[in-house]
Formats: sequence, structure tokens, C-alpha cells
Amino acid sequence: MYSFNQVNKLVSCGRDPARSLPFWRGFLLIPLILVCFAFAPQTQAVLPPPDGCYPGFNTAEGCQALQNGAGTTANTALGWRALFSDTTGNFNTATGAAALVLNNADANTANGVAALLLNGLGGRNTAVGAAAMVFNTGDALGNGSFNCAVGAFSLNSNDGGFSNNAMGDSAMFRNVIGAANTAVGDLAMENSDSNGAGKANFNVAVGAQALQDNLNGDSNNAVGASALQGNITGLFNEAVGAFALSANDDGAANVAIGDSAMAGSFSGDFNTVVGDLAGPDITDGSDNIYIGAGAGTEVGNESQTIRIGEPGFIAACFIQGISGVSVTGNAVCVDGNGQLGECQAGGSPVSMNDLVKGHQVVQQLKATTEKQAARIALQENQIQTLTTALKQQAQQIQKVSAQLEMIRPTPRMVENR
Repeated sequence: MYSFNQVNKLVSCGRDPARSLPFWRGFLLIPLILVCFAFAPQTQAVLPPPDGCYPGFNTAEGCQALQNGAGTTANTALGWRALFSDTTGNFNTATGAAALVLNNADANTANGVAALLLNGLGGRNTAVGAAAMVFNTGDALGNGSFNCAVGAFSLNSNDGGFSNNAMGDSAMFRNVIGAANTAVGDLAMENSDSNGAGKANFNVAVGAQALQDNLNGDSNNAVGASALQGNITGLFNEAVGAFALSANDDGAANVAIGDSAMAGSFSGDFNTVVGDLAGPDITDGSDNIYIGAGAGTEVGNESQTIRIGEPGFIAACFIQGISGVSVTGNAVCVDGNGQLGECQAGGSPVSMNDLVKGHQVVQQLKATTEKQAARIALQENQIQTLTTALKQQAQQIQKVSAQLEMIRPTPRMVENR
């Protein structure tokens, strides 16, 4: 069980009794204001004090209400034996038969039959509802203080637990000394810390029957009807969605988001499941990651597996940042079931050396091809240039030939004598 001082170091509640001076200053203003009203000029005739008006700004109405509170200040007791034993407590409000009967602490509010019935030294508690916080006692160290219970039988068995907030019928019903818990919803955290071990601390349960069976579980968050309902000793779990992780017993560090996500797991650890009805087959598997509604359906219990999407409902897969990005390593293939793995050749995995050699051969062929292509292009350019030059030379030759024909002398006849 964390001590009150230890939890104050772990959780900043802003309500450390060591820093209570502003609180008392605030309450000291109340009598001063009331005294001012008492001595203010009267605008009408003074009437006899109403029934139940007592010194010290106390108000009591009901059989033996505030019977022993002659030396107290600013208490209000309405109901049979409300604030009956109070001799030193101040600024309390008790409404209902047997509300705050044994109280001698300050600043408690009890509204309901037997609300805070047995409270002795627990201070600054608020209990609204029949038998709310009925067994709370408290001590001078702050245990049994700073609690808020709204709903019939909420925090009913609380004794030394502090900084708890329970809202809903029978919320945190059996908590004894668990601290810093928040339960909202009918029967939320109903059985938490029922053994009084003080290990069930820092839990949040929002939803009817959320974390209902929690015994020693610590630092769990359950949001949704029956979320983490069966948790007994599991720690650090996050469940969001109706019936999410509802069967978990002692599994730890799981994240389940979605209605009935991981609903069948009772002892799996370190799983992350996101999606309605995702991970239905996990019972005690660990280190799984499932994403998508129905992900992991009909695959059986397993561990250390990543699954995205439910088989038969996903027709295409697009993952950005892969195409066009060069990496080194073994080649990866996909089989007919969508499983990723290292590519195999001839029934045996392709070795890294083979892949490297193949890559080198491809690069060499590519380089050779590029060189040959460049060479061919250069030769084609040279041929084209030569062809153009030859054409120009042929044209020049034709022009010269034509000119020679024009200047050639006319043939003469030679007479042979």
C-alpha cells in the first residue's frame, strides 16, 4: 500500500495537508463574514431565533443532531443523529439520518442516509448517496481524506483510501485503502482492493462495470462498458471500447482500442490491438500488433505477429515511402496468404552473397550496356558527320566538273596529208 506521503509525491493532487494554510485562511473568512452580518444594522424588528439555530454559526435539526457540538463552528446537521459525536470538527455539512455520526474532522459533506457514518478523522470528503463511504474512518495523516463519492453505496467500504473519485451506484463499493482511483459508472471498480492490500491504485474506470473485478491491478485505464471488467492483477493496461480486454485477468501492458478488442485475452502481455472485434483469438499470446476491424480473426492464439486488416475484406494495400527507395538487405516476398518474409530460391533462402553477386552482375551489365550505347551513339554521329561531308564533297566535285566542261576547248579537225 502506498502511504499517503508516497502517493502525494507520485500524484500531484494539490491537496497536501502540509500546504493547507490557504485552505484554513479561506474558512476563517466565513466566521468573520457571518459576524459582520450579525452586527449589521437591522432594518426590521428582531425576531426570535429559528428552531435549530445555535452559537458558532451551527445549524442542527433532528433528534440528537450535532448534540455534542457546542464548541464547533459552522456545521450543519439535518437528520437523526447527524454529526452526533462531533466535538472538534468544523465546516461540515451532514444531511440525512446517521450522516457523519462519529465525525471529528473538518470540511466533510455527507448527503444521504448513513453517508460517512463512521468517519472519524477523514477530512475534506464528499459523500452523496445512501450509505456512501459509510465505513470511512481516516486518520490524522490524511488517509481516508480527499475522497468524492456520488451514488448509493459508492466507496461504501473505504477506510483509509484517499484521493479517490467514485461516481455511480456501488462504484468502488469494496475499496478499503486503494488510493488515487477514479471510477465513473454503475459498479465501476466495484471489487477493487476488496482484500485491503492497497495495491489497486492509480486506476481509471469509466463505464458501467469497467474494471469491476479489479483486485490488485495498478495503473490501468478502462473506458467503456465492461472494459477490463475481469481484470484481477493486471497492470498498465489501456482498454477503450465496450468489452475491450473484458476477460483480462493478469495480462499487463496491453493496448486494446475498439469494441470487444482482445475480448478473449486473459493473460497476454504487451499486445497492441486497434479495431472493433480485433484480436478475438488471442488468449495468452504476447507482443502482437493488430490493426483494423477484425484483424487477427480465425488465426488462432499467437505471439510476436503483426497483422493489418481482416482476411477477405481488404483487396489492396498501399504503403507510401517504399517504392523508389533504395535499401540493402535480403529480398522480401509476399506469399498467397499475405505473409511477408525473406524470398527463397529452390526451396532454400537466397543467401546475402548471392543477392550481392546478382546485384553486382546487374550493375555491371547495366554499365556495359550504357557504355555500348554511348559508343554506338558516338559512331552514329561520326557516320552522320562523314556522310554529310561526303555529300558536300560530291556536290563540289559536280560543280568543278561542270565548270571544266564549259572551259574545255572545242575539238579541231586535223587533216592528214
